[in-house]
Amino acid sequence: LGVIAFVAALVVALPSQAQIKFGLKGGLNMNKVSVSSKGLGKIDSKNTTGFFVGPTADVTIPLAGLGADVSLLYDQRKMKVEDYSKTLHYISVPINAKYTVGFSSLASVYLATGPQFSFNVGDRKFGKMLGEEKDDFFKLSEADVAWNIGAGATVLSHLRVGYNYSIPLTNSFDGNQNDGKDWSLKMKNNTHQISVTYLF
Repeated sequence: LGVIAFVAALVVALPSQAQIKFGLKGGLNMNKVSVSSKGLGKIDSKNTTGFFVGPTADVTIPLAGLGADVSLLYDQRKMKVEDYSKTLHYISVPINAKYTVGFSSLASVYLATGPQFSFNVGDRKFGKMLGEEKDDFFKLSEADVAWNIGAGATVLSHLRVGYNYSIPLTNSFDGNQNDGKDWSLKMKNNTHQISVTYLF
């Protein structure tokens, strides 16, 4: 509901000369889980790849160079910690403010930043990573919040190529246990993204 309210407020605030385009965005996720642990020794994570795809809306104010884009993405990421791996499935809603500089009618470059809300719609269970017999001892968080920083270029007003780094603001997992062996474990998703967008 908070995301919907934010998007609605953004649309209402846009001036009448704003231009709105719709398109399709897709690309590559390069993900690494950062692990912070206590009482469990050193835990290593590895780089993994996934993908994302979905519709997007792009808003620009031609004279000012300001704008925003909002997307609704199926977002597949993977986590690999020690010898344990798991595929994660999210619905992600990035909401980015943009500043665009046009060199001509043929090309422009942009900088973008804003929040991203990701909702875990896949199997959240895991446990074998910590030596549990079953893979349902723990559960990943239902939702993640991140902050995006990105840049890219648009060619012929329709084709856009971009890079984005998603900085995690919340933990994908946050757990602890007092069973005579005081331990805690926190994990965050750090994600680099390469995207291609076609605007209609």
